[in-house]
Amino acid sequence: MLNYSLRRLAWAFPTLLLLITVAFFMIRVAPGGPFDSEKNLPPEIEQNLNAKYHLDEPLVQQYFRYLGQILRFDFGPSFQYRDWTVNQLIAKGFPVSLSIGALAMLLSFTLGIGIGTIAALRQNSVLDHGLMGYAMLGISIPNFVIAPLLILVISVYWGWLPSGGWEWNWRNMVLPVITLAMPVTAYIARLMRGSMIEVLHSDFIRTARAKGLSEMTVIRRHAMKPALLPVISFMGPALAGLITGSVVIEKIFAIPGIGSFFVQGAMNRDYTLVMGVVIFYGALIILFNFLVDLIYAWLNPRVHYK
Repeated sequence: MLNYSLRRLAWAFPTLLLLITVAFFMIRVAPGGPFDSEKNLPPEIEQNLNAKYHLDEPLVQQYFRYLGQILRFDFGPSFQYRDWTVNQLIAKGFPVSLSIGALAMLLSFTLGIGIGTIAALRQNSVLDHGLMGYAMLGISIPNFVIAPLLILVISVYWGWLPSGGWEWNWRNMVLPVITLAMPVTAYIARLMRGSMIEVLHSDFIRTARAKGLSEMTVIRRHAMKPALLPVISFMGPALAGLITGSVVIEKIFAIPGIGSFFVQGAMNRDYTLVMGVVIFYGALIILFNFLVDLIYAWLNPRVHYK
């Protein structure tokens, strides 16, 4: 396991390097620049700004300069947020996105596992069709449609919860958490149902039932862990996506998370901010996929990493 972990960590560096390289050159191919606006700057001022941020250097030289900054864990200054570095903006937005994303994943995992298990135990029944119909609905309707509907009904018509804004209390978290959790819950429910049905038809489950164990004991002790394997595999990138924040959801609910900074940075051609968020997101995906592999091996004794 230790050798496998070290190899995975070693492969993370070239993966991140490839991500940085592709993102760096792609964002600079896009038309416009960080200091373009409706009101053109005087040429001498624009020249001074480009010199200050080294944007007047050859592109390859900018690339290697940026790699040197990344090695020092320095994403550089933001071009649009005055007196803010990208590190500070990520540190400011990450706790917000982390809170919403983690709560959404916890809700999705709990509901998805429960719905998928119940549907599998009642296979082809009315309850099964109803639960899977909900799952298909959750997958089919994008969350940027769900969010305005929740705001309209719960906030505008009923007045139960605020429609947007951010404060560190549960009232401001409920709607964005539910919106983010709905499609993920649907995916987990479908994965869990299919996996649980397959496991329940396995030989070792028939053996456990033949020993006289109750159905609940069979499910809890023997079926649940192997049935969770596809769900665990899915949760790696899903958790990273939820934690870094849905850019649409954060804009709709006016949440100052990483997603909002990313959208604003992309609109303003804030190269360093966009790059910082992309690298941070990529590092999270690599980390969570690595943790998922370890959990996978713990759940499935037949998996051995060398």
